[in-house]
Amino acid sequence: MKIPFSPPYIDEAVINEVVDSLRSGWITSGPKVKALEEEIKVFSNAKEVLCVNSWTSGAIMMLRWLGVTAEDEVIVPAYTYSATALAVLHAGAKPVMVDSGEDFNISVEAIRKAITPKTKAIIPVDIAGFPCDYDRIMKLVNEPEIRNLFHATSPTQEKLGRILVMNDAAHSLGAYYSKNQRTGCETDIAIFSLHAVKNVTTAEGGAICLNLPEPFDNAELYKELRMMSLNCQTKDAFSKSKAGGWRYDIVGLGMKINMADVNAAIGLAQIREYPELLKERKRVFNTYSKGFADCDWAVLPPSVDGEKESSYHIYALRIKGFTEEQRDRMIDEIAKSEVAVNVHFIPMPMLSFFNSLGYDIKNYPQAYENFKGEISLPIYPQLDVEQLAFIIKTVKAAYDKVIGDK
Repeated sequence: MKIPFSPPYIDEAVINEVVDSLRSGWITSGPKVKALEEEIKVFSNAKEVLCVNSWTSGAIMMLRWLGVTAEDEVIVPAYTYSATALAVLHAGAKPVMVDSGEDFNISVEAIRKAITPKTKAIIPVDIAGFPCDYDRIMKLVNEPEIRNLFHATSPTQEKLGRILVMNDAAHSLGAYYSKNQRTGCETDIAIFSLHAVKNVTTAEGGAICLNLPEPFDNAELYKELRMMSLNCQTKDAFSKSKAGGWRYDIVGLGMKINMADVNAAIGLAQIREYPELLKERKRVFNTYSKGFADCDWAVLPPSVDGEKESSYHIYALRIKGFTEEQRDRMIDEIAKSEVAVNVHFIPMPMLSFFNSLGYDIKNYPQAYENFKGEISLPIYPQLDVEQLAFIIKTVKAAYDKVIGDK
């Protein structure tokens, strides 16, 4: 039975929405992008939402808006996809990596120890869709001692008066971080990824959620950032295309990172169905947890903790006591049955580029512990009972084979 890891969810509603965009004669940024922004805004309860062409470009733009420089530091987890730290580097600042907790997410204690007068932002990551402890993180940056340590080096930083918290919510659209409140409004800024493998996709894309405190005006900031995402051009292409609307100006150093309507159409159809799709992802997740509950070697991933609940983006199974080599052999065994699995993630200090910058995995023991036995299983709405039973059986057999080969 051939089972892919993460195929996109494309139904007739998605196809019809994309065809509608193509037939409209307008395929770049326009009414469908705005409609998707409104849908995500309502879904997440964010004050404003700006859609862009990727999580990465959105994060770079927001750090540039913050005014970071080469002397500034941004705290990130060592255990995440490389884009989290690459965005910091592209924005011109220094990533300061810290260790994780056993739930995969960034350690709040490690954040506290890493804060210096150079710290301008913290980027926690909701690994696999399970929210970080944002109550503690927001309380931390607002502590008088931490605020007094903060040294602003730009007008935006001066206006905020403390460390910015920007949630890397790439995995967590649809997750709950508190009762009846989904991710997207729990920090100053949250950015969702709408990449092809995400719960809601636009093929490529990202959504920036703005929740800045007073004296910031999030509605005005949305307008500023929308222009910044279009090379700081005073008119977008839709406005320029109207009769007599050709004249424009460039008023700053912007970026070209807008989302196109033809992409937004995919996400627009999906987010309207997302509550039901989310239930299906939860069904798959819970089937795995039930299937591996009797395996003393299986460390099941977190899904619900108090008021927090995952978006069920990744099923990050860990094999207790396994080395990297054993985990890799187990993946090879699973592949023989044509079941595609993955690993989330190789800690950044283990990647050649970051290692060359001086980051050493020995300084992040929990990140390595989480990684060395992790196997991500397929999780998407299309998986049926028979396929899930086959995956569980295959994983168990692969474990037995590796253990038997000792």
